[in-house]
Amino acid sequence: MVDAGTVVKEIQEMRDGGFLADAILRKAVRSISVADDRYDWVGVYLVGKDEELWLHNYVGEPTEHAKIPIGTGVCGRAVAERTNLNIADVSKEENYLACSPDTQAELVILIRAGEEIYGQIDIDSDQLAAFNEEDEIALISIADKLAEQLAAERR
Repeated sequence: MVDAGTVVKEIQEMRDGGFLADAILRKAVRSISVADDRYDWVGVYLVGKDEELWLHNYVGEPTEHAKIPIGTGVCGRAVAERTNLNIADVSKEENYLACSPDTQAELVILIRAGEEIYGQIDIDSDQLAAFNEEDEIALISIADKLAEQLAAERR
């Protein structure tokens, strides 16, 4: 499982050092991706002005889903429903966008501050029911820290 305290500290140190969101998001994705063998694909999507999610960066196999309309797939649904989603078995999702035929489970944690949704952390796993409540709690704390930076830059 990802050590949220360490990642949040790294993000804060980067913020204090004057790094902008681009570098901070990349560091967060890399830190999350190496934290657990269950995390086979880790990426950050940002909400664009055109009601689409744009893939900012990722670690894992390439994906054809660089843009996802809000409401489409698990990622788009999370934003449309304004909620985090832990999908234990993606084969049971009728609106699922497959990035890899090996993906079995997906976890989407929104990056948000108050009512504003800036994007999401998206994690795929090749294991069924790969993610638990501890994963969600850890990733929410990281997403909240990322939201602080994104909100600060958009003021």
